[in-house]
Amino acid sequence: MEAVVFVGIQGAGKSTFYRDRFFATHMRINLDMLKTRHRERLFLACYLDALQPFVVDNTNATKGERQVYLDAARERNFRVVGYYFQSRVDDCIKRNAARSGKAQVPDRAIQGTAARMEMPERSEGFDELWYVRIDERGQFVVEAWRDEV
Repeated sequence: MEAVVFVGIQGAGKSTFYRDRFFATHMRINLDMLKTRHRERLFLACYLDALQPFVVDNTNATKGERQVYLDAARERNFRVVGYYFQSRVDDCIKRNAARSGKAQVPDRAIQGTAARMEMPERSEGFDELWYVRIDERGQFVVEAWRDEV
């Protein structure tokens, strides 16, 4: 079974990437939809118990935030794959401005998440890590992870 953990600031394309790549095969854990950590924990436990592949579609900006999912998945022998969404704050703010209603977040939220962002590392417990970026045509490009400073 596979657990996928997204890492990236708001507006980086995580939810769209989920719809494009994982909608048909993986359940989605998303705090924006579930509204509370309690509900999020219930869904995580359900997917782990059912051996159901899932994607954690949150910002997961810090190692501590990611560790909750990594530890739970590894304990149940899930393969854990991380996708780091490379993005510029200005680009994310522009994409966010095109959102409507509750999907739009304040610019300061994007800036705050960017300031807290810790690059993922294999040593956290990932079996695989990938970079994701949006090219000039608006298409997702997935690239092999490179451990670099």
